[in-house]
Amino acid sequence: MLSAPAPDDRKLQTLLDPRRVMRWVYVGRVSLATAIFLAAVFVWQRAARTDTLVASLAFAATVIVTGGAAMYSEVRRRALGRNFFYLQSLADLLLVTAVVHVTGGGGSQFAALYTIVIATAALLLPTGGSLLVALAGCVFYFGDVILVRDVPPDLALVLQLSVFGFVALGCGLVAARLKEAGAGSAELAAELVKVRLQAADILAHIRSGIVTVDEGGLLLYANPSAEGLLGLRLADHVGRPVLAEIARVSPNLARALERTVKDGERISRGEAAISANGRTYPIGLATTRSTGPMRTVAPDADPPPAPAPRPAVATVIFQDISDHKRLESLHLRAERLEAVAELSASLAHEIKNPLAAVRSAVEQLARMPAFAGVAGDGGEESDAATLSRLIVRETDRLSRLLSEFLDFARVRVTRVEAVDIGAIARDAASLAAAHPDRRDGVAVTCTAPDEPLIISGDHDLLHRAVFNLALNAVQAAPAAGRVTVEVVPLPTDQTPSGLSFDDGAVALRVSDDGAGIPASIRDSLFEPFTTTKPGGSGLGLPVVHRAIEAHKGVVFVDSNDEGTRFTVLLPRGSEVT
Repeated sequence: MLSAPAPDDRKLQTLLDPRRVMRWVYVGRVSLATAIFLAAVFVWQRAARTDTLVASLAFAATVIVTGGAAMYSEVRRRALGRNFFYLQSLADLLLVTAVVHVTGGGGSQFAALYTIVIATAALLLPTGGSLLVALAGCVFYFGDVILVRDVPPDLALVLQLSVFGFVALGCGLVAARLKEAGAGSAELAAELVKVRLQAADILAHIRSGIVTVDEGGLLLYANPSAEGLLGLRLADHVGRPVLAEIARVSPNLARALERTVKDGERISRGEAAISANGRTYPIGLATTRSTGPMRTVAPDADPPPAPAPRPAVATVIFQDISDHKRLESLHLRAERLEAVAELSASLAHEIKNPLAAVRSAVEQLARMPAFAGVAGDGGEESDAATLSRLIVRETDRLSRLLSEFLDFARVRVTRVEAVDIGAIARDAASLAAAHPDRRDGVAVTCTAPDEPLIISGDHDLLHRAVFNLALNAVQAAPAAGRVTVEVVPLPTDQTPSGLSFDDGAVALRVSDDGAGIPASIRDSLFEPFTTTKPGGSGLGLPVVHRAIEAHKGVVFVDSNDEGTRFTVLLPRGSEVT
């Protein structure tokens, strides 16, 4: 993890900040112009008129130039480029030249101000730029002394000009080194800011909830996903005790955090439940324990105190695993149904042939004179004939049941082709709406996109599965009830976690407003022989499950007192076998 820049680095960055440097330049420039103007005012009777004029013009020009520069850099906050710094350096050189001229030319003690201007230029401009400013200072100084003041050149003047050159070169080199160091610190600080922003963005948009507390149970951090999963406004609890608030909706989660931060017990793959947002759902969690920042102690304490222990903090990462649990149950259900299908096929074959022989034998016996006679004058059927007819009827019923077993066992994709799942849904809904079991007033509607939703699969098998779901909904809907069949494309980012549909998926939802499925059979709804219909075999939904699973899809069910909804997810563009 990147650490914050050291205090020395921050001071260096502050020193090299161009805007901060220019603020000091503005203050120094105005102060110098004001001082020379006041001096000229106080001695104007003794001073030459030219010197007074120069001082007045220098003051006026300084106020105008500095005011404009401050408006540009501070008020309008425009970017400061090299041209701006060159113009400011030129203004400073002219002001210093005016001061030197007014105070005595080559012998003025204010000639040293040229070195300040050159040093400032070295901080704001590259090395070549500072040398150019130094050259301009030499020209201005030489012109004022030799050409205006008509002072003959001497050794002192040459030394003065040499000092300007050395100052420019030395300040340029020092400033270059400072800029390199400042650039490194600035780059590190920028990288730190970038990493922090990226981390904050990731934590803000990650689907897992993250909560961090200290030893006292005070909330240090919580991301938006944690607030959404817990149904709490955790942002209002930062810096305040939060474990009791979390325990209201998830006691196990709060205990896991408490054990981690106080006892150092880390949890790698734990589970808990959250009761929030009107439902209870399972979560998977992991906790980790770390130490906070070192507590600072006085460095000059005598005797030196023992190092202060770092406070412990605990972080829990948790997420809703409802989809994972449902997928696990789907996989277990598919395995059980496959085993039952294999057993059903074996038993059906073993039973059906002897059953057919029994039926044939009973029919033959029924046609024999001893069984075909009647008893009494009333023409009543003999007991033997009655029993034979009962046996035939029951063997027929068993035969139909065995045929259903065989159909259940033979659920396989036999022909793969491009099919429009929307068209299948419309056909199945129409057939269910015309079924004799539909109660009076039950409305069946189907909504699907106008453009085809193409998937690869077995048309007949898919039609059978969708029709079973629609028929179940029609039979469950009350009089004047409503059944809805809906087909929509499902983007990849909206599929439940744990499912991988590379090309997206199609969602088919069949809903009714009936009394719902009893809670006692919801978990075993797709198990064979589970039914709520009088005389039902309990094989309809297992057939639906096997048909959808054969197309690499999944089927979910949600039910309450207000109705039931089956959701089928099928992959698009996937080949099935």
